[in-house]
Amino acid sequence: MLHYFDLKRPKKLGLSIADQRQRWLREFLKAFLVVFFVYFSMYLIRNNLSAAQPLLVKDGISTTQLGWIGYGFSLAYGIGKTVLGYVVDGKNTKRFMSFLLILAALMTLIIGVALLMNHAPVGLILVLWSLNGVFQSPGGSASLSTISRWTTTTTRGRYIGIWNISHEFGGAVAGVIALWGANHLFAGNVGGMFIFPAIIGLIIGFWGLFYGADDPQELGWDASEVIFGETISSADQTASSMSKWDIFKTFVMKSPWVWLLCIANVFVYVVRIGIVNWAPLYTVQQLHFTVAQGANTLLLFQLGGIIGSVVWGWFSDVLKGRRAVVSIICLALTAFVVLGYRYGTTPMMINTSLFFLGMLIYGPQLLIGVAVISFVPKNALNVSDGLTGTFAYIFGDLMAQVGFAAIADPKANGLSFLGMTLHGWNDTFIVFYIAVVLSIIMLAIIAIGEEKRIRQQLKLEK
Repeated sequence: MLHYFDLKRPKKLGLSIADQRQRWLREFLKAFLVVFFVYFSMYLIRNNLSAAQPLLVKDGISTTQLGWIGYGFSLAYGIGKTVLGYVVDGKNTKRFMSFLLILAALMTLIIGVALLMNHAPVGLILVLWSLNGVFQSPGGSASLSTISRWTTTTTRGRYIGIWNISHEFGGAVAGVIALWGANHLFAGNVGGMFIFPAIIGLIIGFWGLFYGADDPQELGWDASEVIFGETISSADQTASSMSKWDIFKTFVMKSPWVWLLCIANVFVYVVRIGIVNWAPLYTVQQLHFTVAQGANTLLLFQLGGIIGSVVWGWFSDVLKGRRAVVSIICLALTAFVVLGYRYGTTPMMINTSLFFLGMLIYGPQLLIGVAVISFVPKNALNVSDGLTGTFAYIFGDLMAQVGFAAIADPKANGLSFLGMTLHGWNDTFIVFYIAVVLSIIMLAIIAIGEEKRIRQQLKLEK
């Protein structure tokens, strides 16, 4: 069955470059739509848990137990990004992620059926939800892999920026879709909040298995670089004659650029999750907003993120693939805009600040993944991007959730850091600024390596 996921290399059709360029957009959109809607569907069966929490608590599951269920997903997701990323590399990633969506949807479906039958022990939910996290873990990396195989260095930023909307949109509507399904199809039973989105995931997953090709060469065409007159990277040329393990050792484990991107992603993640996780509670507790006003903060932040993903992806293409430079610009502006979030006192001031913060912080969040593509061959993209995600979820998540909670909790004793005790919401902004500065330092070093690579490629194309 594993051969089902192999990249097919049929005999070349002999189409002219002009013909391939003419047909490219139509075929690329097929693959793009698959990775867009598959990743969108993954968020339907991820964020539905948050929407279902009030009903689950009502049914007897404690808040602490829900916390462990959520952490089980995050831990499994973080580890799976690297482990499954290695497995997926070199395969038909469009087809593989569609298959993994089916498996994730099945885990969610079983949880829903068990809840519907009033026979869903917490241990079962924890195991199945963690498996859901494992199966979803390579989704983002696989999407980047498919898009990168169809595009070139100077165009992929804009397409990945548009693709990034998939999880913003999926996360935004997950609760609405889950609740609608439960209320209209399952008489309000919480099990319906898992079953209905799972069915959507199954349908999208099976569709994705058969629609579109993972790269132009599967159609008997040339590689995307040949079609658009771009030099194939030296990493891809070297990796073509290497084993999978040798590629992993050479281009991932021994690459200082991959490790620097991993560290930078941790600090970027601290800023992003530190806002998205705590903005509602911060505004309610510290600024005395209503619960409804606190909830609205996320909408503005995510809306800014959607716009920022497209704008910064396109702008990095304009700068010929200088992703780290654009990320530094975003983070420098973030350090300024966060002042509005820190010192704002009205919903208008806070929401305006959060909109621009979302627009800015989703720049480096997106572009770190795109930057990885430039330093590794395409056959190592999944595990490389997965490694940056693993660092973010294990270390960034720890600081953004546990660390921020220890600082902000009025009943706790704060968090000791560099000889000082951080305590209270105001002190969380110290962590924000430390994370921003460290991110900029890491990305400045990466920008040097990126610049050398871009100049070398420009010389080869002359």
